[in-house]
Amino acid sequence: MCRDNNKDGGIKIVEVSIVLPAYNEAARIESTVERTAAALREITPSFELIIAEDGSKDGTDKICEALAKKYDFIVHLHSDERQGRGRALNRAFKSSKGEILGYIDVDLATDMKHLSELIQYIRDGCDFATGSRMLPDSNVKRPFKRGFASKGFNFLTRSMLGSKLYDHQCGFKSFRREPLFKLLDDVKDTHWFWDTELFVRAQRAGFKVREFPVDWKHGGATKVNLMRDVFGMGSQIFRLWYEFLWD
Repeated sequence: MCRDNNKDGGIKIVEVSIVLPAYNEAARIESTVERTAAALREITPSFELIIAEDGSKDGTDKICEALAKKYDFIVHLHSDERQGRGRALNRAFKSSKGEILGYIDVDLATDMKHLSELIQYIRDGCDFATGSRMLPDSNVKRPFKRGFASKGFNFLTRSMLGSKLYDHQCGFKSFRREPLFKLLDDVKDTHWFWDTELFVRAQRAGFKVREFPVDWKHGGATKVNLMRDVFGMGSQIFRLWYEFLWD
C-alpha cells in the first residue's frame, strides 16, 4: 500500500520541488529536512519537499508523517514495501508540483552550498543538471574501493553508452519539468541505475545537460551493497547498450 501524507489536499503550484529518497533514515531524516528547507528558503519562497519514503522498517515513516503535519511544504509519500530507489523517485516526481524538479541524497554528502547552483542551472535554460565528483575542480573525500568502483562504472557508461558525463551516480540532480516527463516512462530501471539511464537517455534525446563540480564527502552508512549492486548496475549498462544497438 502507498499513501500520500500532506497538509493540503489542494493543488498548489510551486517553483521548486526537491525529493528526498529515504529508506531506513530515522536517525537523520529530520535534520536533513531542516537543513534542506533552510537552504531552499535562501533560494526561493516557492518550494516543496517530497520525502519518498520507501518501505522503511525503522520508524522513518512515523517521523515523516509528523514532519508533514508540522510543515505545509512537506509531502510524505510512503510505501509499505520497498519499491526500489528508481521507482520511488519516479512516483515522487509524478506527484510533484514544481517547474524545477530535483533530488538530493538524505546523507547530504554533497555540500549544500551547491543547491542554489543546482537550481540556477535549470533557471538559466538547462534541461538536466547534476553535481559531479569526477571533474578536476571537484573536492571529494571517499573510501578508495568505492571511488575505484565508481570510476569503473562511469568508464563503462561513457564507453558503451556514449555518455559525455563523468559522474552519473552523484545524488544531487535537477531537471526542468517538461523534458523530465518526456523521458520518465522510458526509463526501465527501478533501483540504483535509474538516474544513469535517465541522463544517458536525456543526452541521446538532445536535451541540454550540465555537469558541474561539487564538494562531496562520504556520508557514512550507505544502502549500496558494493558487490551485488555494482554487478546489477553493470548488467543494466549491457541491457541499455543492447537496446540502443537495435534503435
